[in-house]
Amino acid sequence: MRKLTLLVLCVFSLFKAKADEGMWTLYNLPEAVYEQMKAEGFKLPYDALYSGNDAIMKSVVNFSGFCSGVVVSPDGLVFTNHHCGFEAIRSHSTVEHDYMLNGFYAKSYSEELPNKNMFVSFMVKQEDVTDRLLEQGFDYKDNDGKAELIEKLQKELDLEAKKQDSTYHVEIDAFYEGNKYFATTYQAFTDLRLVFTIPKSMGKFGGETDNWMWPRQTCDFSVFRIYADPKTNGPAAYSENNVPYHPKHWAPVSLQGYKDGDFAMTMGYPGSTNRYLSSYGIKEMRDAQNTPRAQVRGVKQDVMIRHMRADEGVRIKYDSKYAQSSNYWKNSLGMNKCIDSIGIINQKQQYEKLIRAYQDSTGYLKGKLDFSVMENLYNRQFDVMRNLYYFMETFRRTNELATRAMLVNQGIEVKGPKNKPSKQYVEFKDNSDTWDEALDKEVYAVLLKNYREHVDAAALPEFYKTIDTQFDGDYAKYVDYLWSNSILMKKGKKIYFTKKEYKNDLGVQMGMDLVTMWGDMLGKMRSLNDSIGIQEKYLCAAKLRMEEDMPHYSDANFTMRLSYGQVGGFTLNGAPSGYYTTAESIVEKMNKSDKMIDYVAEPIMKELLSAPSFGKYQDKETGKMQLCFLTNNDITGGNSGSPMFNGNGELIGLAFDGNWDSLSSDIFFDRTLARCIGVDIRFVLFMMDKWGHADRLLKEINAK
Repeated sequence: MRKLTLLVLCVFSLFKAKADEGMWTLYNLPEAVYEQMKAEGFKLPYDALYSGNDAIMKSVVNFSGFCSGVVVSPDGLVFTNHHCGFEAIRSHSTVEHDYMLNGFYAKSYSEELPNKNMFVSFMVKQEDVTDRLLEQGFDYKDNDGKAELIEKLQKELDLEAKKQDSTYHVEIDAFYEGNKYFATTYQAFTDLRLVFTIPKSMGKFGGETDNWMWPRQTCDFSVFRIYADPKTNGPAAYSENNVPYHPKHWAPVSLQGYKDGDFAMTMGYPGSTNRYLSSYGIKEMRDAQNTPRAQVRGVKQDVMIRHMRADEGVRIKYDSKYAQSSNYWKNSLGMNKCIDSIGIINQKQQYEKLIRAYQDSTGYLKGKLDFSVMENLYNRQFDVMRNLYYFMETFRRTNELATRAMLVNQGIEVKGPKNKPSKQYVEFKDNSDTWDEALDKEVYAVLLKNYREHVDAAALPEFYKTIDTQFDGDYAKYVDYLWSNSILMKKGKKIYFTKKEYKNDLGVQMGMDLVTMWGDMLGKMRSLNDSIGIQEKYLCAAKLRMEEDMPHYSDANFTMRLSYGQVGGFTLNGAPSGYYTTAESIVEKMNKSDKMIDYVAEPIMKELLSAPSFGKYQDKETGKMQLCFLTNNDITGGNSGSPMFNGNGELIGLAFDGNWDSLSSDIFFDRTLARCIGVDIRFVLFMMDKWGHADRLLKEINAK
């Protein structure tokens, strides 16, 4: 047993939590973690994080379910990333008033722009409800039974929360691969208005050339405001009568900067990590998920960017869609590169040998956790998963025709009298302002061909036979025909299910075939995935038990998390990265804009950033205007827009990216290379001041 313990300790140097690793829940932050934070420079008491009246977490928000943000003023101003506000900015843009291209500043409350389907959500509290579920026989239920128990308890807790405040709601999430369940109480505000954005040239400076790369000079921020009921200061649907929200706490903004080795902390909503995942799961992620995603998106994006560069109207429609697609196209490529270069699969395999040895010596989970069973399940699932990812990347949310074809067969609201099937119909809203026919048609034709070339014959929907027999295998001809003739694409058309035109429509038939194939794939996945989930749950439980004397954080699941560490760069192949970029470096890139389109910016930007002095915005020690900086904080997707705090709990930046050399951090945190890239809050305020002349906002923020 002693030999095992020594071996475990040696290998744990690769896997255990370190000072700069971890996405920690706040309500139960381990005392050992807090003590380490203090040792590294955190100066506030424990209660200042979660439970105090001015707790930092009260200023941090879930931004619309896909990003993070921070409240920075007593009147509800919210900072998040430019790419988090991208769709809101795009939706307000027209060729005549292109806020994406030219930026936007609301000079008064009345000019601030409301946004549909956006919100910010504050976490009120969190608690462990695992025992309450176990008391009801949770472990002995099948997946449907477990889901029912969770839903029942969630409703009970939701009712309890609403007695305290009618605007609260509760969500229960799985932690530690389903070994724990936490309930989180939230308060969501749905009246969120756009206040300020810089031009895309700066908010997305460097484009895809610099995405996931260091060094960076991107001024990745946008500003929104929360509006509330004038009587209660609580959430309210949009109304002209609503007033700016007055938060319980907002983050103080610091102009003092940072230096190498300073304490740094992020707080936000990281979306998804898989650090407990088995070696078999990592192999599947690399080959059956990331590889198809990158391949299909690369094909699609080549078509999109060509059309976008040819027409400004098309660019406005697709800017956000292209950015969303390309972000995880590049992420998938980078993650696969890191999985291989770091040798993560082999490292996991070596760790799993330790788990086996621990099982043999203790009997823990003997007969439950079985690596042979896990390997067999993953092998059986591999081709199904690979085909499924090609299907999703080809047909789901990639073009308007395929989207409508699937919706009309599954998921769209049916109108008409319920007792008269012949009178029931569906119709699509006119959303022509969100897509372009020529682009969509070419994308779909290219993807149809690409799909056939990469999947098993059994994964081809039936309509491929129609393409062969009626259109001589010509995908473009098939797509042209559907756009011209299918009732799916007829503007304002009521589509009645019982009419011949519905039953005989090739677009409708295509949708039926897609829904059938989708259901078949999900059916094959479900039983295998459930069994794999049980094995992965046991694997996580074994790790937690074997390392029970160590603090452990759960994988990210878009609940609030804290990560901490230091400001600082990294060394790669003997070359130091540096830990901040300067105004000189962005001007240098702008000078290359004739050869690199992603470095094009308005002349005024180059002029502003070429100034001989930057006043209060330049760093007092270096004398430089610092633009972006590095920390070793642990982040992932969803952390975009997360506030970056110093040891006094003051805002020094906004997290917006990770570095290319550590894109495998979702499954393995590489302490030597993993870095969080943030935009310096002084760069943000400089642009608001010198470019935007946003005096009223700067006064409201009152940075010190």
